[in-house]
Amino acid sequence: MILLSNILVATDFGPAADAALRYGRALAQTFRARLHVLHVIDNSFFRATPADPYAHKEAVLRRLQDLLTADDRTTLKAHAILETSDSAAEAIAAFAKSANIDLVVLGTNGRGTVAQLLVGSVAERVVRIAPCPVLTVRHPEHEFVLPDVMASVTDSAR
Repeated sequence: MILLSNILVATDFGPAADAALRYGRALAQTFRARLHVLHVIDNSFFRATPADPYAHKEAVLRRLQDLLTADDRTTLKAHAILETSDSAAEAIAAFAKSANIDLVVLGTNGRGTVAQLLVGSVAERVVRIAPCPVLTVRHPEHEFVLPDVMASVTDSAR
């Protein structure tokens, strides 16, 4: 039997990450697991930048908090986490280990082989180094997750 108590959704705020959050929510509801939503901000404190890094960090944290609904916070005991790191993949894996995460869910844009070789893939690296299973969700994703209205109609039809 698979038991999921803690589910981590890593987000970069893109469309693939939005799809991953839908999966993470649905899985957390199904398994009555706690939902963790993590964003890794680039470590810009040691780089010259025209913007105030503290103001940027606050803005990103607000955006991250806005992803969570009131229902997420009450039903799924969801919380947002903002990490600063030079390596998003390593920060995701480190958080997964420290928080006893049972499943990491993250989006991937499904770049071609050449683009992946040149740029690399955070999702691919997380799959290799995470201390737990990783579910990658491509965008556009296969529609396994139905809107709540559709799910309730489907359940009542059975």
